[in-house]
Amino acid sequence: MTTATGPAYRALFCDLRTDQVVDSLPLTGVEFDDYIGKAGSLRATVPLPDQAMAQRARTALQPGRTAVWLERGSEIWWGGILWTCTPSGDEQGRMTAEIQAGTFDSYLDHRILNDGLEGKGVDQFDIARSLIDHIQAQPGGDIGIEYGTEVSGVRRTRKYAWTDVARIRELLDSLAALQDGFEWRIHCYRDPVSARRVKRLQLGHPRILTGATDIVLDRPGPLLSYSLPSDATLQANVWVARGESVNRNQARESLPTMSERMEATSDLAEGWPRLEGTSDHSSVTDRNTLNSLAEAGLHRSRSPQLIPEATIRLDGRMTPALIGATVRLRITDLWHPEGLSARYRVVGMTVSPPERAKAETAKLYLEGI
Repeated sequence: MTTATGPAYRALFCDLRTDQVVDSLPLTGVEFDDYIGKAGSLRATVPLPDQAMAQRARTALQPGRTAVWLERGSEIWWGGILWTCTPSGDEQGRMTAEIQAGTFDSYLDHRILNDGLEGKGVDQFDIARSLIDHIQAQPGGDIGIEYGTEVSGVRRTRKYAWTDVARIRELLDSLAALQDGFEWRIHCYRDPVSARRVKRLQLGHPRILTGATDIVLDRPGPLLSYSLPSDATLQANVWVARGESVNRNQARESLPTMSERMEATSDLAEGWPRLEGTSDHSSVTDRNTLNSLAEAGLHRSRSPQLIPEATIRLDGRMTPALIGATVRLRITDLWHPEGLSARYRVVGMTVSPPERAKAETAKLYLEGI
């Protein structure tokens, strides 16, 4: 992916377990994204102009066991696992291979708890790390996810049974979703000392925050386009969480364990209509845990959901490593004739590398602060 302007992108295809480089192949039509709170993806095409390139691609592109690293200049901009590869040929005999990959956290959707696991009164970050330790201790399960020693200051008691056959991502997300929970992602970067490629479990309580100062984006200026929707379709001021039944008597009706009804009474007093929300949590039978999940659900849903997006030209200040950074949008236009100056946190990013006459841009997904 050589471009006339800006650093060139390069894709490396490696063995997932050892990270040994298998090949570096050219890509076209690249688009990739990364987020806090969900897996990111990469979509691209590998051109196959001749037999030699086709053979290289057949060797390197093995879904499920190939790691994909995308470099921009000397920096790692994206890392993940190849999940699909679709070779195809057109009526003129031209061949390509369409590939799709998911960020390394997508691996946790393919792993389940293989034994019971329990933590009593331990920091919630330690529980998260123990889940990673568990899967990487299994034969063939170590893909090199690293972590630090940071703490959240929130202690929890959690007990997981292997009979729940729960996926590790589900367990991590459920733990993080508790009241006073945390955020997590797999951060990919190049170690500045050893230059090796790193997959690191990044944990943040209550949120992942990076950078010390705001990145200012102006319109007119590097801010090419934006949308600031206000969405009340998911708003709620009353929340109930439903768990699993603890009834072991088959002769009696089986009813799920329910949380208390959590209400934002101040919203109702201020004139808001009653808006109710619910959540289901399979395998959760403890009512205190369900109450915590209900409180967290109410906290997230009380205000209308604002999901801003901003498309910018990449100018060296913004990289995927800054997911979690704060930006300040300064907009003057017909909707904001008096001028808008608002702070947001970057919670996701979709990057479109430059190709031919197309400029390199990034769409930022933002969260109000």
